[in-house]
Amino acid sequence: MCNEYRFKQSLDRIAQAFSQLRIPLHWSGGAPNLEPRDSIRPTDPAPIIAGSPEGAELKQLRWGFVQPGRPPVINFRSEGRRFPNGRCLIPTDGFYEFTGSKHPKSKWLFTPTEGSDLFADELFCIAGLVRDERFTMLTCEPGPDIAPYHNRQVAILPKSQWAAWLGPADIQPPIGPLPAGSLKVEQLR
Repeated sequence: MCNEYRFKQSLDRIAQAFSQLRIPLHWSGGAPNLEPRDSIRPTDPAPIIAGSPEGAELKQLRWGFVQPGRPPVINFRSEGRRFPNGRCLIPTDGFYEFTGSKHPKSKWLFTPTEGSDLFADELFCIAGLVRDERFTMLTCEPGPDIAPYHNRQVAILPKSQWAAWLGPADIQPPIGPLPAGSLKVEQLR
């Protein structure tokens, strides 16, 4: 399951993607410093986008719901569930999966296929939840691009569903795997 992703997009790039979708994007205080990062791991702070009365709000929260005495909840199954509260988008431009049983495991990078109308160029968003100023990623059954590498996948929302995911509680877009050919994969080790 995804326990590492990357985010190398600028604030201007995120704002442009949301502007093209006519979703107003704002943040509290001054413009956040979004440094390019090849690795975001559980408990790291990272940008998320939550719904707000003004459109969408960019925040920096820590990854993983706290569970006293247990590891944080970094992934949450979506099947058969409704999420009326706390929905967020987790912007990214790639995520990693690991295969093999010996250390170091093989590391695979998944990124959007060029020219796909599901994404905002390199930028895409994972469906997530916010609770107590922390976030977690939703997961679903794997699509054909991920199934050879893992039996679950993060729930990637096509850009056409971003506004609905951030919108009213009674409207929840479907969560499920992407069609074949949506993601390209590259072996890093």
